[in-house]
Amino acid sequence: MVLDPPAAPNPLSAAASSADAVAPSKVRIRFQKSNDLRFLSHHDLMRTFERMLRRAKLPFKSTQGFHPKPRLVFALSLPLGVIGVEEVVELELSQPISPETILAGLVRQAPPGLVILSIRPIEFRAGAQVRRLCYRVMVPVEAVADVRRRAAEMLAATECRVERTRPPVRTIDLRPSLRDLRIVEVNDGAALEMDLCPTPAGTARPEEVLRLLGLQSLVDSGAVLERNRLELTDETQPPPPSLDVIATGSSGTVAEAPPVAEGIA
Repeated sequence: MVLDPPAAPNPLSAAASSADAVAPSKVRIRFQKSNDLRFLSHHDLMRTFERMLRRAKLPFKSTQGFHPKPRLVFALSLPLGVIGVEEVVELELSQPISPETILAGLVRQAPPGLVILSIRPIEFRAGAQVRRLCYRVMVPVEAVADVRRRAAEMLAATECRVERTRPPVRTIDLRPSLRDLRIVEVNDGAALEMDLCPTPAGTARPEEVLRLLGLQSLVDSGAVLERNRLELTDETQPPPPSLDVIATGSSGTVAEAPPVAEGIA
C-alpha cells in the first residue's frame, strides 16, 4: 500500500495564523458630540465612526460573521439629545499604528459636531469601565434656592424612589446611584450638576433626578442636557502627558477642555 505524500503547508493559511497570533493594538478615543449631532442615535453614531475609519483607511480589526464591523466599544451610550463633552470609544487595530496617524485621519473625516479630543494607547486587555458620570443643565436663577434645598434633602435621604415607565414598569431607588448634586456658576448663569455612578441595579437617569428636584418643567420645555464628565476606573489618576495625543479640530484650532465650574456657596 502506497501512502499519499504529506500535503504541503498552505502559505496563505500560515500567514493568517501568524497574523492571528499577533495581538492587535488598542486605543482609547475621547471625543465631543454636540450641536445638531446630539440628535444622532447611538446606532447611527457607531455607523458614523465606521465610515470615518473606512474613509481614513485605518487598519482596524473587524468582528466575525457575514457583516463584519469595526471592533469599537463605547464606554456608555449617550441619551438622544444630550451633548457629550468627553465621551469615550475604544478601537482595536489590526496592526500597530501611531496615535498621530489615527488622529489625523479621524479629524479629516469627522462631521460637524463631532470633535476628536485625544487618542491614547491602552493595554489590549483594558476596558472602558465607567466609575462616575456627570450631567449638567442650566437652571433659572429664581429657582436656584429651591433646587439647592431639594438637593440637600435628596442627599440626606436614605432612598429616592421613582417610577420608571419604560417597560417593564417598575419602582426603583436612585439613591445608591446618586453621588452629589450641586449648583455651579457658569458664564451665563447657574447650572445644576448631577454626579452619578453605575450600580448593579443600573444608573439613575438625569430626567428622573430632575423630576425629584421639581424641575420637570425644564425637561418638558426642552432644556439641553450635557454629559460633561465620564470618569473611568483606570483613569482615577491623570495619565502622563506623553500618553495622550491631543487633537486639533477640523478648523485647525485646539479643542479646549471644558472649564472647571465653581460651586455656589
